[in-house]
Amino acid sequence: MPDVNPIPTLRAASEGPAHRPLFTRVSQAVSKAAGKPVTFFLAVAVIVVWGLTGPLFGYNDTWQLIINTSTTIVTFLMVFLIQNSQNRDTAALQIKLDELIARTEGPRNVLLDLEDLDEETLDRLRADYARLADIAQEEEGEGAEISTPDRRFSDVCTPAADGKATDGNSTAEQKS
Repeated sequence: MPDVNPIPTLRAASEGPAHRPLFTRVSQAVSKAAGKPVTFFLAVAVIVVWGLTGPLFGYNDTWQLIINTSTTIVTFLMVFLIQNSQNRDTAALQIKLDELIARTEGPRNVLLDLEDLDEETLDRLRADYARLADIAQEEEGEGAEISTPDRRFSDVCTPAADGKATDGNSTAEQKS
């Protein structure tokens, strides 16, 4: 079986932040920068400068086309970058809430930086919590009993050799 690297959050604190894909790093940086007041005032300054140059260019079609094209391109790209960052943050928040519900003795500290994980790992974690919810709903008390997750964090997040997260039943299935 090939070696499977541990997921980014299972690292020593001295190793620094988790490795994140380039698109994730860019979308987070752009989202953070876009939300700052200086970015807003910079955008206002661009509009003011553009407006002041109107008489210089006789308010012609090219002058209007420059601002229309520029704002359309920036808006189009920002939608995708900010949405990517928002989707990841929302998924991470949901998983953190699920962890708090699933564990009464306290959350697993390894879940504290889920925003930095890639989408595939977040999907595997979300699926595992959905599995726990299904098990709880099948129980007589509709999950009223408190139970802790039955698998380690690394077991859920580390893909198996076939590219899917382990399901926790692979050894039981092999023994049958």
